[in-house]
Amino acid sequence: MLTSCLCKSSDFDTNTFKELVNELKEGFQYHRKLWEYVMVTQALKERGCLTEGKMGLGFAVGQEQLPAFFAKSGCKITATDLDTDDERSKKWQETNQLAETQFLNKKGICPEDIFSKNVTYRPVDMNIIPDDLRDFDFTWSDCSFEHLGSIQNGLDFMLNQMKTLKKSGWAVHTTELNLSSDDKTLDSGSTVIFRKKDIKWLINELEKQGHYIVPMNWELDYTEIDTSVDTPPYTGKYHLKLNLAGFTSTSIMIIIQKK
Repeated sequence: MLTSCLCKSSDFDTNTFKELVNELKEGFQYHRKLWEYVMVTQALKERGCLTEGKMGLGFAVGQEQLPAFFAKSGCKITATDLDTDDERSKKWQETNQLAETQFLNKKGICPEDIFSKNVTYRPVDMNIIPDDLRDFDFTWSDCSFEHLGSIQNGLDFMLNQMKTLKKSGWAVHTTELNLSSDDKTLDSGSTVIFRKKDIKWLINELEKQGHYIVPMNWELDYTEIDTSVDTPPYTGKYHLKLNLAGFTSTSIMIIIQKK
């Protein structure tokens, strides 16, 4: 089974990864966003979350296809994103990345009748999770909690979203990890970059609350694909690592089970 880990090229080479790429109707490319979609799906699938009747809560889903795929598996999905009236949503609207129900199944992954029955959309601010969002079997987000205004806001979200889960429920989330420094970083603004020490602090806090964190594998690969660093406007052949405001970053996945 998958562990908590960093994005690396060897993950793309497994048969399971390639099969899920096809099932999600994504084009194969060495891109960390594809890695996030596939790895989150695989982690949830391995833990029995993607089965008939399970309830899932997705944060900042944008126009990703995971709600449709999970609904096709029989899950009841609550998909959330910022309200269109929220000023912070403007840049996501301009780049067609804000959630709209009609786009969550645009690739036809899920039969429309099943999608309509199994997927509910509602606007949610990740900094203020509504109290009525409770008793889910699983939660997920793909590189979203780095956009909450500060590193502390992102860490607080990860602690708070655990309240939405049933006992023994699973949380699988990805975010940006700073590979350049464990000191200097982007710590506030529309995008932040978490450091290794921030993730370790989060793991420690979650464990103090009694939750189980699937052990983190901090290893990286060092092939040409892995050592290439994409730069703005991010059109490089490989995009597992990118230059973000002068820092080299990649994606990291954290898998947590509620106590």
